[in-house]
Amino acid sequence: MNDSGKIEAEFDVGLRLREIRLQYGLSQRQLADKAGVPHGQISMIETNKSSPSVASLRKILGGFGINMSEFFEPDVIEQTQVFFTPGDLRDLTSQLYQGQDAKRTMLTLKQVGDAKTHGLQILHERYEAGADTGDDLIEHEASEGGIVIAGELEVTVGNEVRVLKAGDAYLFNSRQPHRFRNISDRAAEVVSACTPPYL
Repeated sequence: MNDSGKIEAEFDVGLRLREIRLQYGLSQRQLADKAGVPHGQISMIETNKSSPSVASLRKILGGFGINMSEFFEPDVIEQTQVFFTPGDLRDLTSQLYQGQDAKRTMLTLKQVGDAKTHGLQILHERYEAGADTGDDLIEHEASEGGIVIAGELEVTVGNEVRVLKAGDAYLFNSRQPHRFRNISDRAAEVVSACTPPYL
């Protein structure tokens, strides 16, 4: 961690996953079975030969019963903080993709405070041109909504697809398969909320 509260660039996703797996006393195969992912995927991530997507990592962490915030910043708990500067926001994903998948840093999610304590996740999302949450649509137990504050963002919810522009908004049951991607040539920004927290 640096002074601004952000995760240092050398954050090792593979090492962190291995540490947690060993704490829980699970083999790679046992974790894969619990998380419902291919057995080889755990090994590839732990050796940093593969960088997981947001959806994949969240699915794996579900095998432990922890969320993304706990994975990246396990010791940071600011339950009483009321106001936040940009430097106080918790960067959940900019360190997620490195190496061969560095292009995926085009998607950044920054969280306001301790979402788990409040049962509400508020995110400032930034999608660079070409950013995409992935071909595998996301589904989880929650409700979420957001407002596009800059640029344009294509949002897919179930069978509905819409390109939202600045000022447009969305609200839906997160159990419906969904996806976000920026098909324009400039960055898009969204302020979103999800309850209960997803990441």
